[in-house]
Amino acid sequence: MNKLILGRYFPGDSWIHRLDPRAKLVAAIYFIFVLFLANNWQTYVFLWLFTTAVILLSNISIRTYLRGVRPLIWLILFTVFLQVLFTAGGEIYVDLGPITISKFGLINGFYIFCRFIMIIFISTVVTLTTKPIDLTDGMNALLRPLRKLKVPVDELSLMLSISLRFIPNLLDETQKVMDAQRARGTEFGEGSLVKQMKTLVPIFLPLFVSSLNRAEDMANVMEVRGYQSDVKRSTFRQLSWQQKDTISLLVMAMLTVALLVLRSNGFGH
Repeated sequence: MNKLILGRYFPGDSWIHRLDPRAKLVAAIYFIFVLFLANNWQTYVFLWLFTTAVILLSNISIRTYLRGVRPLIWLILFTVFLQVLFTAGGEIYVDLGPITISKFGLINGFYIFCRFIMIIFISTVVTLTTKPIDLTDGMNALLRPLRKLKVPVDELSLMLSISLRFIPNLLDETQKVMDAQRARGTEFGEGSLVKQMKTLVPIFLPLFVSSLNRAEDMANVMEVRGYQSDVKRSTFRQLSWQQKDTISLLVMAMLTVALLVLRSNGFGH
């Protein structure tokens, strides 16, 4: 559990840290859509160079990002494995009815693997370099136009803020419970599937009770402080859009143009 870095913030003073959270959110979401423009090895090499540059600009070690990918690697490989087995095209290497292994399937599986890894890296850059409360303020500002459609933007932002705030605490508490169970002789990851599932019960029950108690305490604190969902509130932290934020979006636009050029002029699909 201590390998998961979702929701964790690494303090720093890098160029990425100083960006407005709205710019980082827009750039990250835009990057996910831009990934689907890549269709050959040239575009993927260019995207990898861009992703590496963003990681270096965050001034956070690459080992940290790799540590964040490691817990998800089996899920990614499983998705790639299904893509390879059930996608046919080009030269066929193995043909077992609906299950085939072809050149197109292998290439497409590799491209999907690259997409997953780059999405995780860029998303991790946003969470590691942005305070959860700033991330919530940025999300609230971006969703503000939806208020005209009666969308509860403030409630959604509050839910996001609480979730991001307590994910690291929940992971740390899970690790403590597992360590306590190991001290009592519990062995995780060994034995049959049924036995492994039984060993998880002593973990889930304390975490479930602890989460309910924390939620009740949070509700009491909000009630004491007079929180009301239908009342317009001011914010202590004011977001400030600066020139570097505009530059970051211009970089994303140039990235799109470069991908379109490499997509049309590339060779060796």
